[in-house]
Amino acid sequence: MNQFLRSLSPTQQVAALFLIIFGVLAIVSATAFFLSFREKRNPVHDAAWQAELAHFRALLGTTWFMVLVFWIGWALGETVATVLFALISFFALREFITLSPTRRGDHRSLILAFFVVLPIQFWLVATARFDLFTVFIPVYVFLAIPVTSALANDPSQFLERNAKLQWGIMVCVYGMSHVPALLLLSFPGYEGKSAFLVFFLVFVVQTSVLVQHLISRRMQRAPFAPNVSRSFNWTSWAIGIAVASLVGALFSFITPFKFGQALAVSVIACISGSMGHLVMKALKRDRGIPNWGQKGTGVTGANGLLDRVDALCFAAPIFFHSIRWYFNA
Repeated sequence: MNQFLRSLSPTQQVAALFLIIFGVLAIVSATAFFLSFREKRNPVHDAAWQAELAHFRALLGTTWFMVLVFWIGWALGETVATVLFALISFFALREFITLSPTRRGDHRSLILAFFVVLPIQFWLVATARFDLFTVFIPVYVFLAIPVTSALANDPSQFLERNAKLQWGIMVCVYGMSHVPALLLLSFPGYEGKSAFLVFFLVFVVQTSVLVQHLISRRMQRAPFAPNVSRSFNWTSWAIGIAVASLVGALFSFITPFKFGQALAVSVIACISGSMGHLVMKALKRDRGIPNWGQKGTGVTGANGLLDRVDALCFAAPIFFHSIRWYFNA
């Protein structure tokens, strides 16, 4: 089987990967659906078990969404993939701003963020101008936003308003833009296989978050930061990082990394993604909401779009710059 996969072209290998993923997801989703259907007609488990099943189906929905996004991006080419991630970034930023109080004096800054900064950032990615796209937002935009806000002649809560917008741009635009940037990295002997890097990143980060959540529900340990997250504790966090990193190392054959290198970059991605997920939970607690999106319902359904990609927005830039620096890609 391994020999057969190696005999395929890079495009065929990526297509086979997506075929396997869709097959596994279809089987798991069908099983979860029938279990849920049976519970509705003839309940045999308690409410807690049914809540667990409902939460698992929600996680499956998130996984389906992310896999479909990456499949469409790969199937239609790197340029379309960049545009697709730009749209995701746009809607994620919209969710973030919707739940952050703004004033009339912020209108110019918001127009700058949505219709100037975001397109330029993803254009820099699409044209592989890595040196500029990595500093465009942290340097130029961070200076331009408060200048634009000051010119609006509204000093009320000036620092707080600008900090919120800058933070939203950093997470939703800067972080997300590093996902399609992975498609443009060049490794010797790895031409045409960059889609595997995107899959690898998403797979290990999602595995880490999922394992942490499941372990915390099973072990019932006291949360480390209960005012931020009732499910975060160091034991489940460490187990999630370890399991996801080991899984990432076992999947080193689809990456340009050796086993030890894949293990190291998996640890980096998992730590940054899980910490980012915790930070976004803190922001939601500050806003007094359970999920991103208007009244807890975002553009993608029960949970907001930002709920689905928050860990990825933190993991992607750290993962990207780590492998680009170490491998000089």
